Amino acid sequence: MACIIGAYGYLTWKDEPNPYVLHGTNLAGAALLTVSLLVHTNWPSLVLEGFWAAIALWGLAKALKARGTKA
Repeated sequence: MACIIGAYGYLTWKDEPNPYVLHGTNLAGAALLTVSLLVHTNWPSLVLEGFWAAIALWGLAKALKARGTKA
């Protein structure tokens, strides 16, 4: 949970946040919460973490693609 809240704080604090830090931290938070939710199953929260991870992966892929076009 701290990873996701920290990433949101980082996004709010920085004028130009690094997408790798932002989405990587969100992905780590989603992965850690998923492990916890697999032990203490809560299906709605588990589905939410799946979407959260998918959005983080999409953001990372978008950042990598943008980096490739700048080179």
